[in-house]
Amino acid sequence: MSVRLYIGNLPKEEIDRQDLQAVFAEEGDAVTTKLIKDRKTGKCRGFGFLTVNNDEQADQIIEKYNGQLFKETPIKLEKALPRTKGEEGEEQAPKAASGTASNPTPNPNKEGGSRREKGSKKPRRGGGSRESSSSNTESDAIRPDPRWASELEKLKQMLAAQATN
Repeated sequence: MSVRLYIGNLPKEEIDRQDLQAVFAEEGDAVTTKLIKDRKTGKCRGFGFLTVNNDEQADQIIEKYNGQLFKETPIKLEKALPRTKGEEGEEQAPKAASGTASNPTPNPNKEGGSRREKGSKKPRRGGGSRESSSSNTESDAIRPDPRWASELEKLKQMLAAQATN
């Protein structure tokens, strides 16, 4: 069973897979590396992955190479967390290693509108036919975001007060 190791703290410059593979060359052909690069710029995103044959070899490599200098920066090695289903196209650094929350709460004061969740579909414009149900009950009605409900209620009251003046 192969084991994946996370390689962190890589320099964010023009490095390629061969440079990284050279660091682990004395481990032989049983070790393969994958460098994660930015799609637009082609530069390293600061991390990569190392695949080894078993847990024993993984522990030995972590002990041996963790903190070793690579292009004047000490690399960080640890066992990679397993992929989650939604991340198949793009590999992610382990959440524990990055120190970020897995579900950050949206900032309601942030400008730029709302963001769709990853994987949600963008509504199509024009051309598409829409199915409409003839029984449009209150449960089918669009409800405001609960985070903004109190603000929306205040605006409705202000508009109603202006309309009566």
